[in-house]
Amino acid sequence: MTLACAWSTTMLAIVVAGCASTPAPLDAPRSQFGVEIAPYARVSECMLLAKDERVTYRFSASSPVDFSVWFREDNAVVVPVDVKAAQEQSGDFTAQGDFAYCLTWEAGASGAVLEYRVQPVRPRR
Repeated sequence: MTLACAWSTTMLAIVVAGCASTPAPLDAPRSQFGVEIAPYARVSECMLLAKDERVTYRFSASSPVDFSVWFREDNAVVVPVDVKAAQEQSGDFTAQGDFAYCLTWEAGASGAVLEYRVQPVRPRR
């Protein structure tokens, strides 16, 4: 996962403000286990992706969570994946452009404990 365009300081500050993790290229799988999400709180895993890079993800949570994949394009927030009240989910998405993408989980009233894995899909040669 590489970023094909140059990031301005302002754009990077806006992206970082919207993510719990500092966006970096997804060069290897990222996994987290036992992530506690307080009631009505959210956690995010953010990464820089270049157009057409493909990513797979899977997660499980102790209680239902809302899950989304989103990015900012100019003043708009684009949400290519939006799942409500799921305890498990897996899938993939392809970057629509050179942006920072965030996978975000939001807990309900009971909070949740989350496990997830996100990884790049390498093109077949």
